[in-house]
Amino acid sequence: MRVHNDPMTREPAARIEASGLTKHYSGVAAVDDVSFTVEPGSVTGFLGPNGAGKTTTLRMLLGLVRADHGRATIGGVEYRDLPAPLEVVGAALESTGFHPSRTGLDHLLTYTKAAALPASRATAAIEEVGLGEARNRRVGAYSLGMRQRLALATALLGDPAVLILDEPANGLDPEGIVWLRSFLRKYAATGRSVLVSSHVLTEMQQLVDSVVILHRGRVVQQATLAELASSHGDLETAFFELTAGQEARS
Repeated sequence: MRVHNDPMTREPAARIEASGLTKHYSGVAAVDDVSFTVEPGSVTGFLGPNGAGKTTTLRMLLGLVRADHGRATIGGVEYRDLPAPLEVVGAALESTGFHPSRTGLDHLLTYTKAAALPASRATAAIEEVGLGEARNRRVGAYSLGMRQRLALATALLGDPAVLILDEPANGLDPEGIVWLRSFLRKYAATGRSVLVSSHVLTEMQQLVDSVVILHRGRVVQQATLAELASSHGDLETAFFELTAGQEARS
């Protein structure tokens, strides 16, 4: 049974918790004591300047990088201990790594077979992201925006309780960005969690319910947009005031 399909267990299954995550490379802290929570039913923006530690943190959440200290859980369980990870977490950290000679549908079928998911999930996912008409086209002929949609379709294969996405709007045209915004908000509205890393603050202002802001590997703020509005105004102003303040203190 997929835990997120049971309304009594969906919320715990969809909660993301990071506690004291720390990672050093060559003696330098890329991520330093990072803690935050992503609640079910929400879209959370994961923001920070280049080099702030966002990607490293996401990779620790997904068990791709081992933390030096701290712990990351999804539904109270570390990613590596999930019995059926694709049915709990869908992740798209990059829109590369596709075999150029495979069709979009073949790419997804490869994943469903490896994860023992029904082939019908591949068809459903490619339709969900608007690539139905391009399903039999080779990925090598896809635009960057189409590859972004295919990466999202891959993340959706297990109908997961959690989505973790890194710059999902990169390469999308304005219509695609509006579609993505609507899709992610509707996804979260079903009681699931969406964590989105992005540098496009104006788009985040329209998409997210709350933000986690990183700077130099540390969390400088976790707040709802309403809380930021009361203290800083809009998200862009808050972002620059908070990161500039961190610079001044360092």
